[in-house]
Amino acid sequence: MPSTPIPGSSGDVLTSLPSAYAPHAATGLLHLPRFLAKCRYVKQHGALPPSYAKNYKRGCDRFLCQHLGIEPTAVEKIVLESASDEEIDAKLKSILPADVRAAQWNRRYVQMGMTEAGRGFIKEALTAMGCADRAEEIKSVPDLMEFDEGRIE
Repeated sequence: MPSTPIPGSSGDVLTSLPSAYAPHAATGLLHLPRFLAKCRYVKQHGALPPSYAKNYKRGCDRFLCQHLGIEPTAVEKIVLESASDEEIDAKLKSILPADVRAAQWNRRYVQMGMTEAGRGFIKEALTAMGCADRAEEIKSVPDLMEFDEGRIE
């Protein structure tokens, strides 16, 4: 039977975050719904749990923003200052490029962690979770997020 994460091994787990594979409705961009949800969490709670705070506006959040030519703090500011999802989407539209190149970003995103160094990172994370035996199944950083948050059994 495949192993499951040791409870608490990766810190607090926010199962309320959208799937790493859920596209943003208005743009088709993967990861944008997660970044927006993390910004909303900060707005509501003041901060993310340490397990998420270490990569907030860094890691995939930053890579997505670099792809779009914007700063992560600009996205956070929009969420913090907006009263609704509709307002967030309208303000995002004003700072995003006309062509967000969703297919290019989505392909890159789903392949994050597939380099030799990335595979080492994933194996290290899975080992810390008590799941080194899952290294062949968890093939990317988005897969690792899904696994940690319980969407891959």
